Amino acid sequence: MKEMTLEAKRENLHQVFDFVTGELSKIVSDKKIIRQVKLCVEEIFLNISSYAYQPDTGPAKITVEVEGDDGPVRIVISFSDKGHPFDPLSVGDPDTESDLDERQIGGLGIFLVKTTMDGVNYEYKDGQNILTVEKTLQFS
Repeated sequence: MKEMTLEAKRENLHQVFDFVTGELSKIVSDKKIIRQVKLCVEEIFLNISSYAYQPDTGPAKITVEVEGDDGPVRIVISFSDKGHPFDPLSVGDPDTESDLDERQIGGLGIFLVKTTMDGVNYEYKDGQNILTVEKTLQFS
């Protein structure tokens, strides 16, 4: 497992991308999967940097773990912060069927994460928000 901790600021997103894609590129060559994971990482990190410590800022820890040597490989990425407790999974899914004019603002990002990744879990433990996403890869 690899981890990094940095200030949860929007301008640090490129460091998070470099870290995550560096770890992914060791096992994944499919650019579509890397783009999907990066999009989810972006959504989660920007939510932490925008809301977790509002109006202040604080640290965010990102861990990347690759599990499985034979058969399917599971990528597990966790984000933790000591900001305000918030379970993004408790928010209902947005209405994607209504006209754009009628939709409520917000909620699409976590919906994207939930539909793109194979698993998403939230827990508040030891004074920390911990959001974990998983992607399982099948190699032929």
